[in-house]
Formats: sequence, structure tokens, C-alpha cells
Amino acid sequence: MSPPIAEVELDEQARRALIRDVLERIGDKWSVVVICQLGDGTRRFNELSRLSEPITKRMLSATLQGLERDGLVSRTVHATKPPRVDYALTPRGASLLQIVRDLAGWAEENAAGIVEARSSFDAK
Repeated sequence: MSPPIAEVELDEQARRALIRDVLERIGDKWSVVVICQLGDGTRRFNELSRLSEPITKRMLSATLQGLERDGLVSRTVHATKPPRVDYALTPRGASLLQIVRDLAGWAEENAAGIVEARSSFDAK
């Protein structure tokens, strides 16, 4: 497991920038969707694309690359014809899964109240 950010040698400005960048990545709507889809197991690109509609293939590819870069998703290429590529959550990604699911659940539980609040606000 990686050391906590406090143990990584970063100055305060770099540490804050890193935290903002990580929160931006995991707060992105498509990252949340992909993490939730991978929470049920390994998936292939086209399967993720179908399950994550209406995401474009370009956006899905960029999202997966970002999640892989941050160590949240692993990409495994199988030497078959045609090549098969599987995506899965890493242990770090799995540690984020429940938080993301809780956030999605909160959004679902509060959707009606948010619609009502928006209507009231927009009526002003």
C-alpha cells in the first residue's frame, strides 16, 4: 500500500494541487459511473460502454486512462486474436467503491428534494 500523502515528500502547494486533482478525478461523473460498474467485477471496454450510456467511447477511454494513471483501475491485455482487454478495480479503486456508492445512493435518495428545490429557485 502507498504511504499516506503526509509521508510523500511534497511541498504544501504541490500537496494541495495533488489533492484537488484527485478530487477532480473521482468527482467526475463518468469516473463515478465507471468505478460503480467495475465494482461488480472485471469488464471489457464495450461492456463498460454499454453499461455507462450515454458516455462516448472517446470519453470512456479518457476516463479509464485517468483512473488507470491514478492507480484506481488496472488494464490487462490478453494475447488473443482479436486482443482482449479487461478493466478492473485495483485495491485502491476498491477502497473507493463504497464511498462512491454511498454518494450515488445519497443522490438517488435526495433527487426528489433537489428537483423541488431547483423548481423553487428557478421560479424566483
